[in-house]
Amino acid sequence: MAVSLVLIGPAAQARESVALSEPFEVSDSPAGNYLAARVAEAEHDSLAASTFAREILRADPGNVDLIERAFVATLLNGDMPDCFALAQKLIARDAKNGTARLALAVRDIRARNFASARKQLDSSGNLRQRDLTAILLDAWTYVGAGDVKRALSLVDTLSEPNLAVFRDFHAGLMLEAAGRAEEAGKRLAAAYAVDQNTLRLVDAYARNLSRQGKIEEAKAAYAALAKVQPRQPLAQAALRELDAGRKLDPLVKTVNAGAAEVLYGLGAYGLGSSSGRQGDEIAATVFLRLALALAPEHDLALDTLGEAYSRLKQYGTAIDVYDQTPESSPMRTGADIHIALLLDAVGKSEEALDRLRKLSDAHPDNQDALSALADLLRGKKRYLEAADAYTRVLATNPSGEKGQWVLYYFRGISYERAKVWNKAEPDFKKALDLYPEQPLVLNYLGYSWVDQGAHLDEAFKMLRRAVELQPEDGYIVDSLGWAHYRLGHYDEAVKILERAIELKPGDPTINDHLGDAYWQVGRKLDAQFQWNHARDLNPEPDELPKILAKIANGLTEPKLPTAEQRPEAPGESKNGG
Repeated sequence: MAVSLVLIGPAAQARESVALSEPFEVSDSPAGNYLAARVAEAEHDSLAASTFAREILRADPGNVDLIERAFVATLLNGDMPDCFALAQKLIARDAKNGTARLALAVRDIRARNFASARKQLDSSGNLRQRDLTAILLDAWTYVGAGDVKRALSLVDTLSEPNLAVFRDFHAGLMLEAAGRAEEAGKRLAAAYAVDQNTLRLVDAYARNLSRQGKIEEAKAAYAALAKVQPRQPLAQAALRELDAGRKLDPLVKTVNAGAAEVLYGLGAYGLGSSSGRQGDEIAATVFLRLALALAPEHDLALDTLGEAYSRLKQYGTAIDVYDQTPESSPMRTGADIHIALLLDAVGKSEEALDRLRKLSDAHPDNQDALSALADLLRGKKRYLEAADAYTRVLATNPSGEKGQWVLYYFRGISYERAKVWNKAEPDFKKALDLYPEQPLVLNYLGYSWVDQGAHLDEAFKMLRRAVELQPEDGYIVDSLGWAHYRLGHYDEAVKILERAIELKPGDPTINDHLGDAYWQVGRKLDAQFQWNHARDLNPEPDELPKILAKIANGLTEPKLPTAEQRPEAPGESKNGG
């Protein structure tokens, strides 16, 4: 008999959760559970995979392959007691399994059993003695045992130039944890000299400076980081502490936190360099889960793990992870923004908007929350509400810096879609003032003018320039082609729209435009083909009836601008010469 389970993630146990729990069933058939586990693994559903895998083991508890599958699934799902128990079973049958050894090393570090942790790392076939992970974790175990000298000696075996930052960063953290702030500062300064753009490194360095009384230098480090990572909440919170005259705590105070930093760094690096490959998200998740086993409230590990699950389209699990961010953390508002956007991704748009409105009202100066609300309203075609939200964003920072071009651009789009052109046009012009020759703005404003029959010479210059700047953007190329169509330059429109189709073959609007152009040059069978293709590509609901009418009846002659209004097509002269 099948048993129905409603499974809730760990965040639900700590607070009221927004995780999207769905009931599913385990079977009394081992074969059925095995197939269900394989499907769950393929879909990266770690909760279901871990449940089914553990159920299979009841029928065949000595099967090494099943033990390994269950171990990996429980690790990916963050079920650490089961993960550690399965890792122990696995190494009894596969002594060189590197991931199982790493998990057991984490278990032992957490229990302050440092000698056993080193044995686990040294016994691994994959985590060799010279491996970066093993060396840094080994070194932290010596810090835990009170032998900082041996820990530093081990870290300094990382002599390769490309490992210098890791070496000096962790050496500095170890010295800080041992209470030797001045020595720590020298190692952290060496790491900072190589990399001033990594948040964790800058934070550790600036915190050490503050502990040495070098407050202005600490502020300068955070200010330099803000140029690369503006509005980073952890850095902003640290600056507020410094402005209030308080010294900052060390980034790492304990061995658990230090070892977690090793694993977090590996997970974040893997996710940042993944190039979209899912295998990298899985590897990153392993490191991040182990980091959180050592430091459950590690803000950045939770944020990065949530991102990994979002990339894997495991939105419910991602929500659960983000919701574990402590309420007191500077990262909590960002986590709530992510939760809202993920709720929208699973079809809970009104709940998402409600959360973002409440968040924006609670934090009226938070540009990220306001921007997320504005973007979501625009995506839902609630254009006037979106425009108001963008106005609130701009009010938080009226400085007119270059990066604000995108806010004026999106507010302009919102006004244009709401048919308030007298407000849209100034926003597009302001965006171009802030960022001259921005191709998206050139494209949108240029096409809007063509559509209105206004400023046509300038509009075509904008569209051609946008194509020059982004010749591989199918949407921008389509705009230029469609502008030619609107002005009756049908041969030129066909040529450009065919190029747009090559760049973006699956877009219904571009297929529809090309069909219209084909019709006007007498290629009516080709036009019918393009319209049928546009119909099958899920066009916007208000466009579908128009496409169906063209398929049934063809096109009527469009209304064209007068000869005096039209700019010249390539090879054409207004006076016929």
